[in-house]
Amino acid sequence: MSSYSQIFGSKFSFVSSDPSDPIEGQTWYNTTSEVLKYRAATAAGAWASGGNLGTARQGPGGAGTQTAGLCFGGSTSGFVNTGATEEYDGSSWTSGGNLGTARRMLAGAGTQTAGLALGGYITAPSTATEEYNGTSWTAGGNLGTARRLLAGAGTQTVGLGFGGYLDPGNSAATEEYDGTSWTAGGSLSTARRNLAGAGTQTSALGFGGFDTANSTATEEYDGTSWTSGGTMGTARQGLAGAGTQTSALASGGGAGPSDTPSAATEAYNGTSWTADTSMATARRNLAGAGTQPAALAFGGETTVNVANTEEFTGAGDPVTRTITGS
Repeated sequence: MSSYSQIFGSKFSFVSSDPSDPIEGQTWYNTTSEVLKYRAATAAGAWASGGNLGTARQGPGGAGTQTAGLCFGGSTSGFVNTGATEEYDGSSWTSGGNLGTARRMLAGAGTQTAGLALGGYITAPSTATEEYNGTSWTAGGNLGTARRLLAGAGTQTVGLGFGGYLDPGNSAATEEYDGTSWTAGGSLSTARRNLAGAGTQTSALGFGGFDTANSTATEEYDGTSWTSGGTMGTARQGLAGAGTQTSALASGGGAGPSDTPSAATEAYNGTSWTADTSMATARRNLAGAGTQPAALAFGGETTVNVANTEEFTGAGDPVTRTITGS
């Protein structure tokens, strides 16, 4: 019988743990798990299960990256507001410092060690802004317009908040944060709530949401004004966003007239959206973080609040696979 090296021209190594940074085409036998593995490029994007949140919730804020994520606020069973903050290390969530003001339907921006929480709902729409330093939250400058179900983008010191719901009425307002205070920016072309955001203060993306119905609209911000981008394939609200203006990811949300939880994933290239691999768990009112090729989706609601976390690997990116006998 031919050996592996005769067939492929190289030998595989025996290791007790997977290599920390394998190269494409590398193959090894893990003696601990007793499986043969290899490194390959993905033909399409793929979602994989991550560690569950400690607190199942819907309507939280999200920030950070796939390996250094941040989840904060939201509501637990019975629409009880929570201030709980959790930090993700690429494998599991651990508790961080609680928000000063427990709230749901808020927006997030920034990183795990320099996060921004804005707006949301306490007993009414809120103007509250809080800044996270990796340990605790402190109050920042209040939004000019109190609202919930808004979207965020940018960083803690160069942030953006836009859209939302005023109770009653959708908002088109955009505000820019300088690390101390908010100032008015250019309004969205279409006032809407429960939309997703991505990008930076001067190169942002707003997509989905609800105006008079669930929306497919995408708008691009240049630091001054919003212009129309490519429409999404699936109209939905309460979806998660990640990435940049020219490389964004939309996942989940509520679709159709009944806001049925969706698993749909779409990728944006700066011009148009294309359908990608769906999430394993259909849900709405979830949060997202990361980039298009390395995104994170967490929390949300199916028929109940969930703690599920999923990690996205974009098409063409390397992943480790197990060789089986089937």
